[in-house]
Amino acid sequence: MGALVREEVSQRADRVPVAVVGEGAFEVAGSRGQLARVLGNLLDNAQRHARSSVEVSVRGERGAVVVGVADDGAGVPAAERERIFERFVRLDDARTRDDGGAGLGLAIARDVATRHGGSLTVGEGKRGGALFTLRLPAA
Repeated sequence: MGALVREEVSQRADRVPVAVVGEGAFEVAGSRGQLARVLGNLLDNAQRHARSSVEVSVRGERGAVVVGVADDGAGVPAAERERIFERFVRLDDARTRDDGGAGLGLAIARDVATRHGGSLTVGEGKRGGALFTLRLPAA
């Protein structure tokens, strides 16, 4: 996962800066293409809503590989945190800030995570913005 994260981040150099935190060989079983799509969706979303930066972390935790994607934007209101994973849902703030997306990226990302035996959740990051946490079983 660490190598896949670095690869996906390297393709986004022209956008909001993304820092990668955490090194190591964290392996998961699954489709590289589908997992790259999940990371791509999370990074696109974070860069779209960040004020100035995005941070991606990769770590091992109790038989799982955990990838966190945090931005320093406005975050996701607690009442909307499950709703944003529904198909075609875009929060009002997102609609007024950009014209990107149809509200499918996060729904697809969660579906792929689930099909890989994992989960995708959102909470508040340490910088106040959104923190998306992808948790997959370690290989």
